[in-house]
Amino acid sequence: MGSILIVAEIQNGGIREASYEVATFANRLAEATGRSVKSLIAGRDIGALAEEFAKRGGGEVFAADHELLENYSSDAFHIALEAAVEAAEAEIVLFSNTPSGWDMAPRLAAALDAGFISDCFSIDVEDGVIVYHRRIFNGKLDARLTITGERAVITVQPGATAAFDGTTDGSVRKLDLKLSADDLRTRFVEIKAAESKGVDLSKADIIVSGGRGVGTPEKFPEVIQPLAEALGGAMGASRPVVDAGWLPHAYQVGSSGQVVQPKLYIACGISGAIQHLVGMKTSNFIIAINKDPDAPIFEVADLGVVADLFEVVPALTSAVQKAKS
Repeated sequence: MGSILIVAEIQNGGIREASYEVATFANRLAEATGRSVKSLIAGRDIGALAEEFAKRGGGEVFAADHELLENYSSDAFHIALEAAVEAAEAEIVLFSNTPSGWDMAPRLAAALDAGFISDCFSIDVEDGVIVYHRRIFNGKLDARLTITGERAVITVQPGATAAFDGTTDGSVRKLDLKLSADDLRTRFVEIKAAESKGVDLSKADIIVSGGRGVGTPEKFPEVIQPLAEALGGAMGASRPVVDAGWLPHAYQVGSSGQVVQPKLYIACGISGAIQHLVGMKTSNFIIAINKDPDAPIFEVADLGVVADLFEVVPALTSAVQKAKS
């Protein structure tokens, strides 16, 4: 039986959090199918990162350490990927559904003649058959998919599960590559980072989001943000708020924004369009505040408050601040 290969990503000098989420899926799948977990980390001077990932769900980690892998290149990383698949005898290859995953996964699937499924949020084993779940039609339906071939390449939705938080007895093995500059059709020039105007909501434990019911853009810093700050959380928004230009896209929660899974999600004045529900309905605990008792948001809420948010939210903020003081 072949292995499960995790393709870990390096971001800002560390393992990307989404890769630890993929490790959670991989270890669950390994336990259910009897396969072993192996991983690929590609980059330069990555020995410490490979050791770290091996201890946190990565299993046997293949370290592809090469100067041409210091910066991302489709050609260079594809060579590393094919070498890792062969060395690991991988049958299932798991990527995070991130920009580099979008680039690498379909290309690898085509090269291996493997089945390909993108943006999975859940993976189950039923009667020995692996079932991959992904949302379709903008989140209106959940599809259950299987792959009949010998190999599968899968991308996993960031935020769909918690990051692997245990420890494992993994190991690191150097992956020798036949890689030269002549193999690359492009060359790295430079990275210009844009100024960040928002927050990474996928890492927030508490999110307080506002919708069109907030009324005006001025009410976000006056009403929504104070509650988020009092709780030690982050502020989010629904798509209509972003479309209206009230907040930048970085704050948008939903299928076309950020998919989040905080411990606590408070939705203020959000009706609950399917696009928004897809992005937050797996939160651990959801509180919805809305004047409309028939708002769809109440269908996924653990606690619903049918009231004027301008009465409830400031009172809640005051109560939190008083309790903390």
